[in-house]
Amino acid sequence: MERTSRREYGKSSLTILDRSGLFSGFPQDKISCWMSHSDAATRLPGDMSVLGVSENSPFAAVQTTDGRQFGVQFHPEVAHTERGSTILSNFVFNVCGAKKGWSMSSFLEETIGELSTRIEGRVLCAVSGGVDSSVASVLLNRAIAEKLQCVFIDTGLLREGEAAEVSKFLKEDLGVPIDFVDASEAFLSALRGVLDPEDKRKVIGRIFAEVFERYARRYGPFRYLAQGTLYPDVIESGHSSAPASVIKTHHNVGGLPKDLSMEVVEPLRALYKDEVRSLGALLGIPAKVLQRHPFPGPGLAVRIIGEVTTEKLRVCRDSNKIVEDELVEEGVYNKVWQSFAYLGDDRVTGVLGDERKVGYQVTVKIVESVDAMTADWYRASHPLLEKISTRITNEVEGVVSVVYAISSKPPATIEPQ
Repeated sequence: MERTSRREYGKSSLTILDRSGLFSGFPQDKISCWMSHSDAATRLPGDMSVLGVSENSPFAAVQTTDGRQFGVQFHPEVAHTERGSTILSNFVFNVCGAKKGWSMSSFLEETIGELSTRIEGRVLCAVSGGVDSSVASVLLNRAIAEKLQCVFIDTGLLREGEAAEVSKFLKEDLGVPIDFVDASEAFLSALRGVLDPEDKRKVIGRIFAEVFERYARRYGPFRYLAQGTLYPDVIESGHSSAPASVIKTHHNVGGLPKDLSMEVVEPLRALYKDEVRSLGALLGIPAKVLQRHPFPGPGLAVRIIGEVTTEKLRVCRDSNKIVEDELVEEGVYNKVWQSFAYLGDDRVTGVLGDERKVGYQVTVKIVESVDAMTADWYRASHPLLEKISTRITNEVEGVVSVVYAISSKPPATIEPQ
């Protein structure tokens, strides 16, 4: 294995040389696959043969001559690899001889049983209004209703109208026990002067824990802290069982202090977002809630590059609402994975009212994905982009320019930080 002079990140073409084994049943000789590497094998052991090649990887798919071991350079597990699920299915069922026996219904039944048996004390559940924490709270309410207390913390970093919407669908519609705590001043104060994105995530994780600790002391005792952590959060934070680099520390994974007095409960930790949505549907959560675009736990803090200020929060919050509203109006909100706006400290020159004006440049990002492990930029129509740009520059004070992000994941991540 050696470093190559050319890297492969994102979409690549794989030429299939042997359409048996992993590629059994494939009608074509080429597929699009998702790569993420800057190294490649330069030679193979004598007992291995090549199944597929890419432009920069001469051994992109290989197997031993006895057909018992396989290796791939690309990512078959991600949605953007064409027929990737078929590759995995061929390996699991044809090569390994495994039998199908898992379903989301069985996962729900088993998880409710496991939680009701394992949880011996009261549970404090962090709820943000996003899909993950909403599903986790309803699942826990189904399993341990009398032991559960949910808390929604207003961090000052939320979308417009978030608290009211959460109260409506969780407390009033679904009967989840929930209290609301305004801790915005604590979060904004702690973030003052913090520039590094990893530091921001860790600060937010620490303040979350401190707020929960205070709540627990006042209304406890609580033995457990429950969160809506998903598998991509675990992977990107470098906390999976496999060796993985830290891409970004999620506040609910690597951001929690080691001396937290409560045991952490994460019933969705092994699931991807699409699986969580399926689970939520089984739990009776309305489709409108389940189809909400992902919103980062640290909120707008990771959509603001550099220091989080009151002015930048206003610009970011107002711009985000315009982006989401216009996608709803266009009828494409439920067709994409995520849409939002972000900004940094860069100022650019514009012309407003025939006068020179220096202001913010807002970046709009809309992506397509299935599980958030990979993503591709959405080919939005020019009229839609024009309307978003016009509304942001006209309606959000301080903005003079809007640009559109067209990087896939990899090499980029979905959120800017």
